[in-house]
Amino acid sequence: MSVFQELTRRGYIKQLTHEEEIQKALETEKVTFYIGFDPTADSLHVGHFIAMMFMAHMQRAGHRPIALVGGGTAMIGDPSGKTDMRTMLTREDIERNVAGIKKQMEKFIDFSDGKALMLNNADWLLNLNYVDFLRDIGIHFSVNNMLRAESIKQRMEKGLSFLEFNYMLMQGYDFLYLNQHHGCTMQLGGDDQWSNMLAGIDLVRRKERKTAYAMTCTLLTNSEGQKMGKTVNGALWLNAEKTPVYDFYQYWRNVDDKDVVKCLKLLTFVDINEIERIEALEGSALNEAKKLLAFEVTKLVHGEDEAEKARSAAEALFGGGTDLSHVPTVEITREDLAKPMLDILTAAGVFPSKSEGRRNMEQGGVTVGEDKVTDPTHLFKEEDFSEGYLLVKKGKKKVYRVLLTD
Repeated sequence: MSVFQELTRRGYIKQLTHEEEIQKALETEKVTFYIGFDPTADSLHVGHFIAMMFMAHMQRAGHRPIALVGGGTAMIGDPSGKTDMRTMLTREDIERNVAGIKKQMEKFIDFSDGKALMLNNADWLLNLNYVDFLRDIGIHFSVNNMLRAESIKQRMEKGLSFLEFNYMLMQGYDFLYLNQHHGCTMQLGGDDQWSNMLAGIDLVRRKERKTAYAMTCTLLTNSEGQKMGKTVNGALWLNAEKTPVYDFYQYWRNVDDKDVVKCLKLLTFVDINEIERIEALEGSALNEAKKLLAFEVTKLVHGEDEAEKARSAAEALFGGGTDLSHVPTVEITREDLAKPMLDILTAAGVFPSKSEGRRNMEQGGVTVGEDKVTDPTHLFKEEDFSEGYLLVKKGKKKVYRVLLTD
């Protein structure tokens, strides 16, 4: 099965140019392609995950990825899908974020021996002469066409700065630069980048008299069309310091039944024939599919050992297991027994804020052992720790082990 067929069966491809030519190129050539990543944080989140899987499938089929980190374009800000202007980042911020992103990406993509490249568009964009750029590149962009782009239209009502209006030119120039210097002929990306990708294709055609291609992947949404990866504490990060491994595992363990198969197709390397068999399952049988999803996604992002620990913790809490060593743990001392439980759990990150924790407790969403605790001033008592720990449940799915240490 060709990679094009694999991607199609898994539901990756949303829009593409030159379908027959792309299919033929992927079957007969070693294609160099790129995907861009904005270094707006020092970690990627689950929204980037699907793009990395897109790259990984292509690399496994023998094609060469370029992971393009937008160190230059991040200083402008992509208006696509945004209602307000992005926060401006310093060069130091961007460099720190790029280092964090590369470390995560190496878990998915093999960068050894030139099998893939990681480039930073700051290396060519920040040294451009503005007048020369306008004369050489700007002349090929029609303002009328740019105003028809969805990413631009959505921002016109609230106001679009001229700074952001330049973004399409810069992304188009990226494609041209990569084509000229690295033989890149294809861009992949999220469907919200379609207008920018078409601009790059057109620029390559005008400047180089060559055909270039683009494919967009579907955005990761649930059955209601809402973006996946949002949690009470914000985005679902791929960095364990931002989203603990157990929380990451449990997110996928608890996805809606309607989303299990879609996530298996897009976010794992489980054989597509096996996934299509799972597609016929219903009801409680889907529980095993959810366990498979949670383990496979966690293994890809955090490694097999961490995935095993998260699975073990989940089994101990919800599946009748006994090993609680990998359950999310909050350690307290006897001195902490004088502090309100709300303060202890907030400091440990169980609640994102005291006000959120207070609301959780007052609404009956917090259980200590077998008892609901609704009083925010509640204190842990030493005699409650007869086994050395207490289990605190937040809502139906979140469980923490509070460990009393000497």
